[in-house]
Amino acid sequence: MPLRLPSDSTILFQGDSITDTNRRTLPGDGLGNGYARMAADLLRERHPGCGATFLNRGVSGDRVRDLRARWDEDALALRPDLVSVLVGVNDTWRRYDSGDATTAAAFERDYRHLLVRVRDGLGARLLLVEPFLVPVEPEQWEWREDLDPRIQVVRRLAEEFDAPLLPADGLLNAAAREHGGARAIAGDGVHPTPLGHAVLARAWAELVALD
Repeated sequence: MPLRLPSDSTILFQGDSITDTNRRTLPGDGLGNGYARMAADLLRERHPGCGATFLNRGVSGDRVRDLRARWDEDALALRPDLVSVLVGVNDTWRRYDSGDATTAAAFERDYRHLLVRVRDGLGARLLLVEPFLVPVEPEQWEWREDLDPRIQVVRRLAEEFDAPLLPADGLLNAAAREHGGARAIAGDGVHPTPLGHAVLARAWAELVALD
C-alpha cells in the first residue's frame, strides 16, 4: 500500500547529485531534471488539482555527513510533511577515488540522526531510497564491498522508522539487464541516464498517494 498524504502536503527530496540534477542552474521551480522532477510530475498527473508542494534540496557530491551539516536549514526549516532521502554512493566513491573512507557505522550514525530529527522534530513521514551502483567498469564491482553494507543500513533504518523503501539497487540493475546494459541506466555507473531517472521516478511515485 502506498503512503497516503494530504493533498496539500509539502514533499522534500534530499540527497546528492542524483537528486540535485542541476536544480540550482536550470530555470523554473528548482526541482531539477531528474527523478525528483519526474516523480512530482507523475503525482500531479495522478492527482489533478492537488495542492502539494515539491521541494528539492539535493546537493551534488554530498555524503551523509554533509546532509547532517545542513539539515537544519535544508530540511527542518522547510517544515515538510514527507522527506525522501537518497544518499550513500559518495560515501563509497570517496574511498576509491581519494582514500577518504566512511565506515558503515559512521554512515548509520549520521543517517539515523537525520531521521530522528525529522520524526521527533517535525512529526513528518520518511521515504528512504537505497543507494545504488550499476557497474560499467570492472573495477566498480569492487565498490560493492563498501556499498552493500550501506544498502543494508538503509533497509534496517526503513524498518526501524516505518518508512517506505525504494529498493533502487536491485531495481536499476534489473533495468540494465532489460535495456541492453548498465550504460543505458547509469552512464558512469552512478549517475542515472534519463531512462534510469524515469525508472526511479515511476517506482518512487508508486510509494506515495495524495488524498
